[in-house]
Amino acid sequence: MPHTHEAGKAPRVPTPDEVEIVGLVPLLEPFFRGGVVRELMPAPLREAMETNGLTPRHGAVLPQLLAGQPLTVSEIARRLHVSLPTASELVGGLSRAGIVERAEDPANRRRILVSLAEDFRPPLETFVARRTEPLLRALDGLSPGERAGFLAGLTGWVREVQGER
Repeated sequence: MPHTHEAGKAPRVPTPDEVEIVGLVPLLEPFFRGGVVRELMPAPLREAMETNGLTPRHGAVLPQLLAGQPLTVSEIARRLHVSLPTASELVGGLSRAGIVERAEDPANRRRILVSLAEDFRPPLETFVARRTEPLLRALDGLSPGERAGFLAGLTGWVREVQGER
């Protein structure tokens, strides 16, 4: 179970060996801000997002749909660690923008399946490739053991951050 910061309890302070690692975190932040993300986004996707007032929260849905298999709104909510109404709202905005398509599940007509609109697949694939390129280049320089350690650390960090929501 992830540890969350309890009110009134002092946060864990990095050890001297950890200070250098913790100091790297703010250096990554600009890469996740709007301006950099906007520059990496292919024009058709950027224009659809901006024209329809979609936010990074909407954008977080899109990589989940790249595998090509439609997902239910419930699956999207679970993957993004958001409530079902929030996931439904995000999918609704993306659907109105034409970026995703919604269809009845033929196996269960009460369920709605969400898939990426085919016109947006190439721009999204390009965007994801651009966003992950620095990480993949960094991984290329690591040994298999270093890669495994990096993956374990990054996975643990994601779990902790998601547990704080």
